Amino acid sequence: MKKIDIHTHILPENWENLRDKYGYGGFVSLDHYKPCCAKMMIDGKFFREVESNCWDAEVRIKECNETDVSLQVLSTVPVMFSYWAKPKDTLDLSKFLNDNIANTVSKNPNRFAGLGTVPMQAPDLAIQEMIRCKNELGMNGIEIGSHINDWNLNEEILFDFYKVAEELEMSLFVHPWDMMGKDKMTKYWLPWLVGMPAETSLAICSMIFGGIFEKFPKLKVCFSHGGGSFPFTIGRIKHGFDVRPDLVAIDNNISPEKYLGKFYLDSLVHDKDALLQILKLFGDEKIILGSDYPFPLGEAIPGKLIEETEEINSSTKEKMLYKNAVKFLNLKI
Repeated sequence: MKKIDIHTHILPENWENLRDKYGYGGFVSLDHYKPCCAKMMIDGKFFREVESNCWDAEVRIKECNETDVSLQVLSTVPVMFSYWAKPKDTLDLSKFLNDNIANTVSKNPNRFAGLGTVPMQAPDLAIQEMIRCKNELGMNGIEIGSHINDWNLNEEILFDFYKVAEELEMSLFVHPWDMMGKDKMTKYWLPWLVGMPAETSLAICSMIFGGIFEKFPKLKVCFSHGGGSFPFTIGRIKHGFDVRPDLVAIDNNISPEKYLGKFYLDSLVHDKDALLQILKLFGDEKIILGSDYPFPLGEAIPGKLIEETEEINSSTKEKMLYKNAVKFLNLKI
């Protein structure tokens, strides 16, 4: 059975010093301090260690072969979004990252597809780069953050971006970044364990309550990490909508439960019962294999949880492992 992994991250192997290029700090650099390994650094501070599978296509293909992954969908590492930077600089960086992904895909079109990144803090520039990603680079989707600095995903300033994405049939893959409450979560890796699931729920609730799926009914959106905490708090979310519509239903009077199955989630939940729960809530056409390759919080063998869950029949497994990804991204395979 084919496997398409919609949630994988990639970096260029090298790039110029962005502090020197743009004239201020905050950007990521790579310190290749030993073979096949590098430290991601931000203004001299360690952020994360990555290995060559984060940039080397041949290593990725080898590891895909070992885990029977037919095709990876490549997207940048969210720390590279750089929404906080000057828009023209984020646009420049986005072009560099997108060109790198497109080049990797062009050399291995049967093994990779790409998602672009765009300067969402400047929607006009984001639209400009999204159009380039579609028309020049052949991409069918964009990875965006769970929020854009102080904007949640319901902000009216983003509506033109959604409209053009809908018209271009550019799917959106929403990934958490810059986690809420991180200053209170300095120990135990809590921003990744607590903040990330909350960020994804924030993104989903913002789009639902902001009426995004009503205004842009053909927009295809997939939320990473199995929807974060959203699927497991939908009862509370619906109850809040029912008992305090004066606070919750101010922009959209349609119950949040009506949107279950209207958007996609990836399968990265690490737990059989959780997988069965999102499958029950969203249906077998809206869950897509996603592993978060090549990072440690990901699924080491992409699709293993789907494949080993006996309660899921073979037809549903086939949809989750690859058919839903084909539909979401209009892949030609």
